[in-house]
Amino acid sequence: MKSAEQTIAEAVAALDWSREPQGLYAPIGYTLSSGGKRIRPVLALLAARMFGGQDSDVLPAALALEVFHNFTLLHDDLMDRSDMRRGRPTVHVRWGANTAVLSGDQMLIEAYSLLARVPADRLPQVLRWFNEMATQICEGQQYDVDFEQRDDVDIRDYIHMIRLKTSVLLANALRTGAYIAGADEQHYNTLYHIGINLGLAFQLRDDLLDVYGDPATFGKPIGGDICCNKKTYLLIDACNHAQGETAEELRRWLRADTFRREDKIAAVTDIYNRLDVRAHVETDIEAYTQQALGQFDTLPDCPEREQLRQLADQLLNRTV
Repeated sequence: MKSAEQTIAEAVAALDWSREPQGLYAPIGYTLSSGGKRIRPVLALLAARMFGGQDSDVLPAALALEVFHNFTLLHDDLMDRSDMRRGRPTVHVRWGANTAVLSGDQMLIEAYSLLARVPADRLPQVLRWFNEMATQICEGQQYDVDFEQRDDVDIRDYIHMIRLKTSVLLANALRTGAYIAGADEQHYNTLYHIGINLGLAFQLRDDLLDVYGDPATFGKPIGGDICCNKKTYLLIDACNHAQGETAEELRRWLRADTFRREDKIAAVTDIYNRLDVRAHVETDIEAYTQQALGQFDTLPDCPEREQLRQLADQLLNRTV
């Protein structure tokens, strides 16, 4: 049997984006050919295999999750004015904002078209979960936008936001794959909770890499969150712990309208270092990681469980 990664890679590559007008479909093909880890569809496939499911039954949902995820990135890059994604210019940079909006909308439609191919007896529940997930992701994105104008965001607010924006997609991938394969409620709910904690740790790692990662492997310039005062765990934690001159220094950088990018990144990173922010983030990453990994032993003892554990380890200790 092919690996889950190879199966997903071939299935994504087989999607046809040669239709007309190419101004609509070419950006979709570009987005889906830009690599990425294909985490969500791989999770769905591994979860299905864990319970003896057929690849052909779960692949429509797995692909729907991947297309939907990339749709959110298309719009997210536009909203955040991000120039690079996975080492390449973002769609709105290459084709313009209008195309990014329209091609993203079409990706959402394509995701539902793929989802409609799920076996009929499984489709109603899978569709309900997919709609719930999609709504939660939009809610998380709105919270993220709202946080830009708020000075009272605390760590609990932030964790709630990334649970909606990031975790529920990973969690639903695992739950959906297991459900399509016929897993019982206890097992697919366990996988859902594993996915939630994996997602929280994954996003906190992403926040950390945006400051301390290597641009050559991260796929985009580091420091973007710092430059736009994005309310990440690191900034919230720094605001909570900064006092005296350090607090005033941080406020000056947050209020600055004009600055050299490299100066602000260096200065704010230095503040984070003085406040041990990195250690605080890593402590919480480890806590969520252990909550996720601690539930693996309740799953069936099979090769797919170990593959899933290995994938989780790779995600949570990644440098890209």
